Amino acid sequence: MHIRIIPSILMSLLCSFITAQEATEIYLFDLKELDGQITISNPINISKSEGYDNQPSFTEDGSAVLFSSFRDGQADISKYFIQENYRVWLTSTKESEFSPAMLPGKKKFFTCVRLNEDGSQFLYKYPYKKKLPELLIPDLKVGYYLWLDQKRVLTFVIGDIETLQVTNFKFKIRYPIQSNIGRSLHKIPNTAGLGTDLVSFISLDHEVPEIYSIEPQTSDTKYITDALTGSQDLTWTANGSMLMGHNNTIYKFYPGVDEKWEPISIESEFPMEGITRLAISPDGTKLAVVVLETSL
Repeated sequence: MHIRIIPSILMSLLCSFITAQEATEIYLFDLKELDGQITISNPINISKSEGYDNQPSFTEDGSAVLFSSFRDGQADISKYFIQENYRVWLTSTKESEFSPAMLPGKKKFFTCVRLNEDGSQFLYKYPYKKKLPELLIPDLKVGYYLWLDQKRVLTFVIGDIETLQVTNFKFKIRYPIQSNIGRSLHKIPNTAGLGTDLVSFISLDHEVPEIYSIEPQTSDTKYITDALTGSQDLTWTANGSMLMGHNNTIYKFYPGVDEKWEPISIESEFPMEGITRLAISPDGTKLAVVVLETSL
């Protein structure tokens, strides 16, 4: 099925992304989850720069965090090494790069969404060595994405209707599986008790946003719970709880156990206003939290 992609309201918002984003920082916490209780503590400011620092994701081995960071009026990709406590720049281009993620099973590559000078916006594969990036899906304006495995990627596609699409590079096929969705896409751990090979997304079909699971191959969906009021970003812990943030609080919801969103314990001397995006390390022991920048 071919979907004609044309500019939308969301595209125009993303094109003004560079000049309109709020200043944010990224804090890295230790995370402990025991007997249904979650505590985060010992925060480190891993971005430490004025302006926009956002969209954190962990490397597959959990040793580092990739994120988008503004400098000289545009966004580049930065990498923070956790044990060594230092960061480096992975890109230095005229274009702006966002939403970095490791390419599964490929330590020498990462991917990101690049906003080009002509306004086009595509998903690219970047080598760590200073070589030219590769355009992965030439005809899709990608807003956000999630790698399912080495050969399949789930993309939030910008068009007249925002759609969720699967691209299979092995079989060279692409198909839509959902529409009118939010930006937060995550694999659901088996420990959540919802099934295997599932992804969560936020549906915007109703007045109150709802969180669903979806099986990318069959498009089967199941309702999980309503999204936390005022939040559009979530992540999953290793033990199967969802986390969402709002204002200065992070809440948890364990499917089938919790009846409502419950606040977790935050031990932090840092200001925690305006919590948005969250990312958890592969081993479940670290949590990256995006907050509004108040002071460095």
